[in-house]
Amino acid sequence: MSGPSRRTLARRLESIEDFSEPSVRLEQYLTPAELAAHLCHLAGLQGDFERRVVDLGTGTGMLAIAASLAGADRVAGIDLDAGALEVARRNERAVAGGGGDGGSRDYPIEWFRGDVSRHPFSLADATVLSNPPFGAQRGNRHADRAFLETAREIGAVSYTIHNEGSQAFVESFADDEGGSVTHAFRAEFPIPKRFEFHTAAQETLEAEVFRIEWSSRK
Repeated sequence: MSGPSRRTLARRLESIEDFSEPSVRLEQYLTPAELAAHLCHLAGLQGDFERRVVDLGTGTGMLAIAASLAGADRVAGIDLDAGALEVARRNERAVAGGGGDGGSRDYPIEWFRGDVSRHPFSLADATVLSNPPFGAQRGNRHADRAFLETAREIGAVSYTIHNEGSQAFVESFADDEGGSVTHAFRAEFPIPKRFEFHTAAQETLEAEVFRIEWSSRK
């Protein structure tokens, strides 16, 4: 499947609207355009957008829209926050020209409100994309595990973004659940000052991205 270059994709994604009222509890941060472009460019090269694509915890719609722009025809995004989904819909209309209201795309993204652990998808062969919470807030430790569990349930392959130092956990989880990490790369994750506890104008975290093939079912 041929899609835009990584650079072209990143430029288009730079206009994605951020959360209007981000939630600390949900760890709502805008996925960087460059990171989304890198991830989706790789997925396109691997032929992973020939499957149904599901973005777990879609937020602003960054990964779902990136997948659509990169050539995926069947894309869905799910998020618990209704406000975030409104932002995602606006972003689709503005950036991807879709949204089911006269936009130019033939295959508008489907948006669902719901918990990723109680999702509406009856799938076992999707390409799953996700930037789950890093677990920085109290009570959110290992929050990314639920996203991996759902990725394993509905996905043939998944791409997930994690905090630095997550490689041992992700590889162990994949191995226990019949999966295999085929690609891993590090990426910068800039976070602007959004909440009262932020002390710097911007902080850059080191993130790790993993592609997992789920080859067997228990």
